[in-house]
Amino acid sequence: MDSLQSYLTIAAMLFSMGIYGVVTRKNAIAILMGIELILNSANINFIAFNRFGGMQNLDGHVFSIFVIVLAAAEAAVALAIVINLFKNVGSVDVDDADLLKG
Repeated sequence: MDSLQSYLTIAAMLFSMGIYGVVTRKNAIAILMGIELILNSANINFIAFNRFGGMQNLDGHVFSIFVIVLAAAEAAVALAIVINLFKNVGSVDVDDADLLKG
């Protein structure tokens, strides 16, 4: 079963799991994992529309590589923030981040 609908279904499930992880979690690492799932679902959509859209160029692949680079930069910056949060507060719960206000 190699169709656009199957790829979009998988991407929608990944996106839903990512949104659920971002909305329901208090742990900063779990929230970052949810964001990564959302970005990966976007990558699946880019590749699927490029393949089934009848395009001869690799626009979907270029956008996916751009999203992967963006996700790597986001992960590096967010991990630095999480480490700083843990060093100052002793927890990685985002509810405790308001203690950094001063």
